[in-house]
Amino acid sequence: MTQRYRITLLPGDGIGPEIMAVTVDVLKKVAAQTGIAFDFQEALVGGAAIDATGSPLPADTLAMCKDSDAVLLAAIGGYKWDNLPNDSRPEKGLLNLRSGLGLFANLRPAAILPQLIDASSLKREVVEGVDIMVVRELTGGIYFGQPRGIFETETGEKRGVNTMVYSESEIDRIGRVAFETARKRRKKLCSVDKSNVLEVSQLWRDRMTQLAAAYPDVELSHMYVDNAAMQLLRAPKQFDTIVTGNLFGDILSDAAAMLTGSIGMLPSASMGANGPGLFEPVHGSAPDIAGQDKANPLAQVLSAAMMLRYGLNQPEAADQIEQAVLKVLDQGYRTGDILSEGMTLVGCKGMGEALLAVL
Repeated sequence: MTQRYRITLLPGDGIGPEIMAVTVDVLKKVAAQTGIAFDFQEALVGGAAIDATGSPLPADTLAMCKDSDAVLLAAIGGYKWDNLPNDSRPEKGLLNLRSGLGLFANLRPAAILPQLIDASSLKREVVEGVDIMVVRELTGGIYFGQPRGIFETETGEKRGVNTMVYSESEIDRIGRVAFETARKRRKKLCSVDKSNVLEVSQLWRDRMTQLAAAYPDVELSHMYVDNAAMQLLRAPKQFDTIVTGNLFGDILSDAAAMLTGSIGMLPSASMGANGPGLFEPVHGSAPDIAGQDKANPLAQVLSAAMMLRYGLNQPEAADQIEQAVLKVLDQGYRTGDILSEGMTLVGCKGMGEALLAVL
């Protein structure tokens, strides 16, 4: 019996519609080969939604996303909307979407593709074989804790305040996502904190240690965040899955991504306790090349693979997409952003055609 999934597509702005079109073709091809089926529905978000409705996240878009098995987002924003008030800008639509779907876990992979290894700023022997997944808590910690703000003291001096706070339940839910993610990888989980000086990190470490009892097949280790930053540059291959809080995860996931030397090639996923996850490339909307068939669709395509693997539990289909990307790169096809000497330059559509041919 064919397994059917309802997927909400959010092409968004800039190069979004172009890379989404390639990705939908890839998903249709893989679905036909793996005995699954997709019902696609498309909705507005970001600048496109502002132009059409005045809101960066229309109510019907959020409702459609909630009523789906997964949400695939391309890109939002652009120069056209840069001068709007903060609450009306395209980026607000993304924040409201994450909040509306209850997405508290951000999964950011950083894997070295052999064909692009020389793009890294680190030595080949340091980064060759790196395959890291950073699981970042997305809706708590110092970015959301109260009290926060800039206050004036009795002496008239201004004082900035931010509060790092995590409850047991918040730690436990991100911990479970991290352990489950590690189970699907190489079964090694490193929890990053600053428990030598922060009470909130002491609670974090205690909860992660207690959770480990339910995952005896996963090897849990702990590391202070300053050491983790150093180890990512010194010996990144020691890591498989990393779990950490919002602030530390923000910093470490960007550092890990740049090990690959090509942040524009990377996908990401945001997951909640239940309901659909949100899957999107790390790169932006690139309005300067929109509509010119120059965009690189591979991060979007790999985001669809993450959707299959982590959102829909279809690892075979995910494997097919990821292997197709590697084979196309082996064949020497490159879009302009990753072009090197001796390679064949193709546009967004051309890269899509190469992927379909391999599949």
